[in-house]
Amino acid sequence: METIEVERAGAIVTITLNRPEKKNALNQRMWDELRETFRSLAPDAAVRVVVLTGAGGAFCSGADLSGGGPANPESSGRGPSGLASMRDVGDVVMALHNLPQPTIAKVTGVAAGAGCNLALGCDLIVASESARFSQIFAKRGLSLDAGGSWLLPRLVGLHKAKELAFFADVISAQEAEKLGIVNHVVADDEIDKFVDEWADRLCNLPPLALSMTKTMLNNSIGGSLHESLEDEARCQTVNFKTEDMTEAMMAFVNKTTPTFKGR
Repeated sequence: METIEVERAGAIVTITLNRPEKKNALNQRMWDELRETFRSLAPDAAVRVVVLTGAGGAFCSGADLSGGGPANPESSGRGPSGLASMRDVGDVVMALHNLPQPTIAKVTGVAAGAGCNLALGCDLIVASESARFSQIFAKRGLSLDAGGSWLLPRLVGLHKAKELAFFADVISAQEAEKLGIVNHVVADDEIDKFVDEWADRLCNLPPLALSMTKTMLNNSIGGSLHESLEDEARCQTVNFKTEDMTEAMMAFVNKTTPTFKGR
């Protein structure tokens, strides 16, 4: 990998966007490497949690406008090559969305444009006190991409999403937390410890049940109550037959801590 680092510690995989000289701006190589990495992790049952972060004190400043990717004026939105490039972006967003494992965005510094929406595409977001977020697109003559048009209104409501998208203001981590974009804001020097603790807690939970819960919550946004109830019934029927549920019940009876194996 040239633009990202992938580190595995037990059942936790940390993906670090690694172009610090560009505040981890996304070029075509980074999009390709992210897609490859997300797709390779999805079927790996030994991976329980995926953490996405950035190197050098920034999360991601957005697409690299200097060239070599979908944001390059030579290839964006001007004919088939531009559409194909933007579909590459969509493939990465879907690969992240489709990961069965819980995902945590660990955001320090700037998360702007497509970088902001990569964070929003994770299941949980932890931000440092100095982090800041922006749907910067309008100030660059662009409309939303990287899933922002779908993710943002579901997190903050339609009118607030329009405000953030139209004005492209930079908001603080504290404001993002109030809006429901961020789960927790922690001190800059405590974010690593906090995310490590959350990742460890997720690793100790039943992976099959978490995966099905994640899928149901994602699907519920576009479905009816009836469809959600049917999904719950099917998933719970699967859970009833797993070793993990038996382990949980035995631990409850014996007042011990369960060890979940994902089967």
